[in-house]
Amino acid sequence: MEQKYVGFFNDKHGITQLGRIVLDGWLFGLIPETEDCSGWELGRMQALTERVEKEWDKYGNLPSRLPDDLRRRHSELYDRAVSDARGKGWNPELDDET
Repeated sequence: MEQKYVGFFNDKHGITQLGRIVLDGWLFGLIPETEDCSGWELGRMQALTERVEKEWDKYGNLPSRLPDDLRRRHSELYDRAVSDARGKGWNPELDDET
């Protein structure tokens, strides 16, 4: 039985590797914000990861190189995600990637 992603909103805190892929999928318009990838098989998540990486490659993988509108959107998405994650007990100093 193939593993499935629990979804961004059900993720332990949302700032996991797969959670970041969902955030970046929203950022680049690859998936709608209503789609949190809940129940996606890991192969499908890998396909989204590849699409996200292709988009990031255009900007040298740096938020500072994003066009203004995407940079603002990135800040909004990640600020909200970090705030929500901290509310769920996430501490970036613990390197909690699970």
